[in-house]
Amino acid sequence: MTLTVPCLFGLESLVSGEMRRLNLNSIRAENGRVHCEGTMLDIARLNLNLRCGARVLMELGSFPAPDFEALFQGVLALPWEDYIPRDGEFPVKGYSLTSALHSVPACQAIVKKAAARRLGNAYGCETLPESGSRYQIQFAIVKDTASLYLDTSGEGLYKRGYRAQNMGAPLRETLAAALVTLSRYRGRDPFCDPFCGSGTIPIEAALIAKNRAPGLDRSFAAQRWRNMDSALWLEAAEEAQDQEFHGTYDIWGGDIDPAAVELARHNAELAGVEDCVRFEAADAGKFHRGSEYGQLVTNPPYGERLLEKQEAEELYRRFGRAVRDLPPKWRMVVLSSHTEFERCFGRPADKKRKLYNGMLKCDAFLYGR
Repeated sequence: MTLTVPCLFGLESLVSGEMRRLNLNSIRAENGRVHCEGTMLDIARLNLNLRCGARVLMELGSFPAPDFEALFQGVLALPWEDYIPRDGEFPVKGYSLTSALHSVPACQAIVKKAAARRLGNAYGCETLPESGSRYQIQFAIVKDTASLYLDTSGEGLYKRGYRAQNMGAPLRETLAAALVTLSRYRGRDPFCDPFCGSGTIPIEAALIAKNRAPGLDRSFAAQRWRNMDSALWLEAAEEAQDQEFHGTYDIWGGDIDPAAVELARHNAELAGVEDCVRFEAADAGKFHRGSEYGQLVTNPPYGERLLEKQEAEELYRRFGRAVRDLPPKWRMVVLSSHTEFERCFGRPADKKRKLYNGMLKCDAFLYGR
């Protein structure tokens, strides 16, 4: 079957790399999503192991949908009864881009009606109870072509289960993992985040260092599906656990707010990585590390949400002066939406990568080779 993983724009190559490491076939990326061919076991493996993807969708079919009748007939022709039992709940959501069918609520209603008719005919009932497990239907209509999916994940994959609270503007775990991946951190070098907030970036770095599957401590929608053997989830979890590393790591997070530091420590305990991450109250403007090499990955306040613009710019200047004397073998990745970041920081980035933090357009500024 075809499996599709939506992701934040700019992370497609990272998700493709994760799929290759899982030995999946026919990997192909497009804007905001990556496709592959896989099995029911691979549904479990992707949900448990993906760090940068948003969710795992099972594609049921794709067909031209220039009008509502074509959409209805295309949905009606799909074998919904092979996946959704008689009592299954099947809500519908989706989107439409550059298509004649531009009303999303109208498309939702058509998809729901067609799927309900197919299931009603299959189970011999006019009204379906929808009292059982959820089988979330998703549709995407792009350039008059409709693709229909079942969402195997449920809650987004960024919800690892270790972060009960946020400090101010949250950074999604999937984006934090992407920033760590961009720094090429693998657990051998010192790792620092001077603006750690609730600890998301250092915790994701610790999970990467230990090669721990980020989905091991949560549940997924497809675990409650009748057509998916629970043994597949156990097999995928055992495979992931067998590949974990056990070593000593130098991972540090600092924040000027002591309450943030306490919360970060609590989140690290929930994630099971408190043994390899250190958090302490510290001023990023006085950051210093004596080691010859390392990775610094951070998400300082932008100005739009947490600080006034002028305060953010002054913070960037102080931080830029503090890291100016880091040895040349250090690599830095700084995420910011501030258009004047490089000027305030005091040096242009060696590379830049456009990313999105939620709906906020940002740049990842990469320093060091």
